[in-house]
Amino acid sequence: MMKKINVIILDSRIGKTIPIPKYETKGSAGLDLRSSFKKEVILLPNKTILSPTGIAIYIKESLITAIILPRSGLGHKNGLVLGNSIGLLDSDYQGELKISLWNRSKKSFSITPGMRIAQLVFLPIIKVKFKIISKFNNITERGNKGFGHTGEK
Repeated sequence: MMKKINVIILDSRIGKTIPIPKYETKGSAGLDLRSSFKKEVILLPNKTILSPTGIAIYIKESLITAIILPRSGLGHKNGLVLGNSIGLLDSDYQGELKISLWNRSKKSFSITPGMRIAQLVFLPIIKVKFKIISKFNNITERGNKGFGHTGEK
């Protein structure tokens, strides 16, 4: 299924020297988001920075959301992950996509204009309405057992 999402180009380099977000392979679930810093930025160890992407999107449909995820290679090899773990875009947000980046490594990391720094995945949303009850009719095997209830092995 292919949906059309409105995008505004906020940085004149997008589509020229910085590619428009796209799926890099046929099997890609996420579109790669790129930094649109004006020049190279050095992110020091254990520091965060907010990177512009140069684009704004408007999802419009309330049953669709987008999430911003880290790029696994950058996280594993270089320690560059998202400062907020994951980004959630509501369907009515229309501002620039900005990426909170955290360098969790012990070495400085260079972020250059146009560098692929995160990925954007669109997902369906199921809206719910809570029904207040006093107890659950069916008790599951797990019940209310919390964190680590199955042990480590």
